Amino acid sequence: MNIKMDEGRILGVKDVAAVFHMTITDVINEALNEYLPKMKRDPFYRLTASVKEASAKESAEILSELETLTDEDLTISSSKKFAV
Repeated sequence: MNIKMDEGRILGVKDVAAVFHMTITDVINEALNEYLPKMKRDPFYRLTASVKEASAKESAEILSELETLTDEDLTISSSKKFAV
């Protein structure tokens, strides 16, 4: 696997690895171990992570149904606010 990052960041990772007697890979893994759980708690991730991409057939069916809707069908009937 290749990872692209600017030279300053590479030097920073190398410095941390040298001070703590770690490999660059270990430093990156440790950083990801902290970062990924934080990102997975994000509401956007939680709402979209389990949504699978629709097949071409499913997409065509959805678009076909949407084309039959009128402006009245698309009027907001109620709304609720909630905090996450």
